[in-house]
Amino acid sequence: MLSKLPDSGLSASPRRTAAEYDTRVVSNDLVNAEYRLLVLDVPPEATRAVPGQFFHLLCPQHGQLQPFFRRPMSIFRIDPENARLAFLYKVTGRGTATMATLAPGDTFNILGPLGIGFSVPPGGTPIVVLARGVGLATMGPLVPWARGRGHPVTAILSARAPAFLMSVEQMRADSAEVLTVTDAEGNSGVDAVERLLEELHDQGRLGAIYICGSNRLMLAAQRVAERFGLFGEVAMEQQMACGLGMCFCCVRSFREGGDIVHRRVCCEGPVFPLQDALSW
Repeated sequence: MLSKLPDSGLSASPRRTAAEYDTRVVSNDLVNAEYRLLVLDVPPEATRAVPGQFFHLLCPQHGQLQPFFRRPMSIFRIDPENARLAFLYKVTGRGTATMATLAPGDTFNILGPLGIGFSVPPGGTPIVVLARGVGLATMGPLVPWARGRGHPVTAILSARAPAFLMSVEQMRADSAEVLTVTDAEGNSGVDAVERLLEELHDQGRLGAIYICGSNRLMLAAQRVAERFGLFGEVAMEQQMACGLGMCFCCVRSFREGGDIVHRRVCCEGPVFPLQDALSW
């Protein structure tokens, strides 16, 4: 079972020094009935973030909405040329509700980049990106990053219905082949996705696999990766308080050999070897 990359030829996303930035809101628009896309003008050094890392966002305070902690959010788009970052988010609570009130020109404070990002195998290995729900945001910057390193990319994007699919056109613009599966169309079940992964492997299009946003799809990816000896990584989601590893709020259980160990998602992840991750 291959769970870690060999040292030689590793193309990994290194740690970047985190800093606090006051950014300017460019736009904060709905992309469908559930998700919004927040685009920020940022200092150029903030765009040194790499796929899989996240920022800790200081949400505004309005009226009775007074979020105390920052909110961790994975980066959806990294645009060094225009010095911009983008975040794709769903309004689910107090913090994201206040984020939805941000308007163009507003100042927004962010801290990061934080955490450990993705790595890719050497030699132009074809990779598959598998994502559902909020995982579509986390996987957004991985496609152009991998394509820029010579990796063919196939993206399997899953959602409840076609109206909730995101990133399709963006990933195609980034030169990925995009396959969509939805509950409404009846092709997003675990067995169907597992068969699709096997077909991609048989076609020579699956040499490594990356997953975010679904426990059941992660388990399917683990089975396929184990059968074929594939390298894989998973971006984990977890509630966080400090985002820096000090509070131990985000500890999860992982496999390490024959043992169960505990790791902090914020600083020892959020990207982990696929086969180390346990079901949640």
